[in-house]
Order: sequence, then structure tokens, then C-alpha cells
Amino acid sequence: MPTIPVSAPARLDGKVALVTGAAGGIGRAATLALADAGATVIATDIAEDVQFTSDKIVYRRYDVTSHNDTRSIIAETRSAYGAIDALILCAGTISHNHLVDSTDDEWMSILNVNLMGVVNPVREVFPVMAEQGGGKIVALGSIASKIGGVASGPSYVAAKSAVHGLMKWVAKNGAGKGIFASVIAPGPVETPMWDTVTQRAAPSPNGSVPLGRYGQPEDIAQAIVFLASPSSNWITGTVLDVNGGMLMD
Repeated sequence: MPTIPVSAPARLDGKVALVTGAAGGIGRAATLALADAGATVIATDIAEDVQFTSDKIVYRRYDVTSHNDTRSIIAETRSAYGAIDALILCAGTISHNHLVDSTDDEWMSILNVNLMGVVNPVREVFPVMAEQGGGKIVALGSIASKIGGVASGPSYVAAKSAVHGLMKWVAKNGAGKGIFASVIAPGPVETPMWDTVTQRAAPSPNGSVPLGRYGQPEDIAQAIVFLASPSSNWITGTVLDVNGGMLMD
């Protein structure tokens, strides 16, 4: 088993991070925060072109539901940079439909992006990290999977719950190879995805969030940096609640 150093400051100088869902609110904030912490970041999303101003960020189009895309982006990143030190999984989509109104197509679409969009890159990066002596994997879960939804439908709740369980498996089975795996479970965060929730019956932050506001993408991004950095060298298999006190577990 690799010797894991004691936890250290949250710097990522010389490290290479691959981010999925980098065009979204949390994914974009995470990309910028990782670069600010010193990492070279390969930012990916399904969009054709997403602009970043930092010279430490390289954008690549990547569909997380595609096996071919996954193999290509992992191989390209490893070839270009020699390692993948951190894999940050932010790609996701949401449904609000009630169980009785949901369709098989909706379920497959939500599960394909939110669950298989984690399975695919983790499955490809696991042997890469094992060979290089370790790495950090951080996936976005959701408070919805812990409380049964926040104006989200059951397909989203189920997919995020599966991500929580999957990452615990990865943590347990990767520990001997120096692979860390954790989940961040955000509460309500003001992003374009959350905007689709607030058009429905979203909770008031004053009534449901003890800290009195919705989260901002930067709140989640800094937690991602923590889990991707040497500051978390004795943390793995955890689901970190970042929710303003909405759930105190």
C-alpha cells in the first residue's frame, strides 16, 4: 500500500485535475477554484466550446455517457500530462416529475447522466490512479438523496443515492492503492439547475436553511478543493454535507 502523507495545506501545485460538468454552475466554480489552488485543470462538458481565462485550464468536449468519449479523454489527459491526480465529477441533470408521472425514458436519461456519468469515468480512471500510486475522486451527490428530495423527482433522488453508495465502494476498494473517493452532498445552491427548482415549490432559505441563504457555487467549489487536496489525506468514503445547516447529520 502506498504511504499516505499526513494532511497538508490545500494546495494543488503540480497536480492535474479532470472536471466533468465544467460548464455548469458548480462545475465551473470548481474548475476555477482548482486552478486557483495551483492545479492544471482539464475542464470538460458536453458543450462544444466553453471559455475560461486562466492559462491553467484547458477545455475539452466530453459526453460522460459515452464509453468511447470516456476512454478518449482519460487516455488523452494521461498522455498529455502524465497523470490524473484528481477526478471531479460535476456533470448532472434533474427531473421534477412525480413517480406516477415519470416515464421509463426519463428514468433512463436521469440515471444515464447522474449515475453512469460517474461510473464511466471512475471505471476508466481507477486503474490509472492505481498504477500511478493514488489519486482523489470527488463526486457530487445531493441532500435530496438523504431527505427524499428538495422539489426533485424520484429518479434524481435514486441516482444521487446510488452515487453515494458507489463512491463508498470505490473508497473501500481503492484505499490500498492510495485512491481516495468522497462525495459532496450540496443543499440548495443558486445555479441554473436550481433555477428550475425555484420555479416550483422550492423552500425558502429563511425557513429551511439555518444560515439564512442558499448556497453559492463557490461554497461547494471550496469543499471540492479540500477533498481533492492533501488537506483531506485521512478522509475517504465520506459524504460531506455542505448545506448551510439544512441537514445536520
